[in-house]
Amino acid sequence: MGLLRYSINVTLDGCVDHRSAIPDEELHRRAAEYIARADVLLFGRVTYEMMQDAWRPPASDALPDWMKPFGRTIDAARKYVVSSTLRDVDWNAELVHGDLATAVRELKRDADVATGGVMLPTALAELGLIDEYEFVVHPRITGHGPRAEALRRADDAAGSSAHRSHRVRLGRRRVAVRAPRYSSVSRPASTRQRRSVSTAASMRRSWVTSRSVPS
Repeated sequence: MGLLRYSINVTLDGCVDHRSAIPDEELHRRAAEYIARADVLLFGRVTYEMMQDAWRPPASDALPDWMKPFGRTIDAARKYVVSSTLRDVDWNAELVHGDLATAVRELKRDADVATGGVMLPTALAELGLIDEYEFVVHPRITGHGPRAEALRRADDAAGSSAHRSHRVRLGRRRVAVRAPRYSSVSRPASTRQRRSVSTAASMRRSWVTSRSVPS
């Protein structure tokens, strides 16, 4: 039986908008390694179309050289797409038909599966199908969402003896955190800013204390 792994970039205040991640060579190398560990990828429609637009040649040909190894990895990967609106897919992809839980269990029977995005992983977490969560934490506060419900499900899995098969791993970015600079006089933090910093500090402590659940 294979594993279903879920990896997501997340800020200190829990935002999982991909535009809030810090894109660099390390991030793309880690993502390529994550994909290469899997036999197949499982995407929802939104993530599939977004990835295809960005990483399928010839669009990926114009990207910087340090992004291209990730582009080649995801381009070559086998993909399965969950969608109620798409009638056909290509890019080494097949549509998932029928009951989601049954189809995913069938995939896991013979393969390790990797997924990403927000909506589909939330549904998979609700069904108890995710075996491993990986959060790549970016040292930044966005002040907005979206925030993935799957994060809460991972926390529940880490703290519950009823889900001993789940594992929660933490990936930390080695990026310096610098205080903002003001051009002239220093400004006292507003109540909202103080609350955000306090919340981020609390979240950071919870991330650093990685909650690993043994198999």
